[in-house]
Amino acid sequence: MSVQELFKKELKVVNMGLESFYEELKGQAVPAIHVDWKPAAGGNAKMVSLLGRLKGK
Repeated sequence: MSVQELFKKELKVVNMGLESFYEELKGQAVPAIHVDWKPAAGGNAKMVSLLGRLKGK
C-alpha cells in the first residue's frame, strides 16, 4: 500500500500518550481510544533492570 492510499482511508487512532491529544481527536470525530500507559519504573533504566531481576528476566 502506498502512502497516498493510506491517507485515503479512514483514520483510526490508538493514543498512548497525552490524554489531551486523544481529547482533540475525539473533538474532531476521529475514531480513537486512549491507553493509559506509562513506562515501567517511570522509565528509570536502573529501576527497570532491578525489576527485571525480580521477575527473573
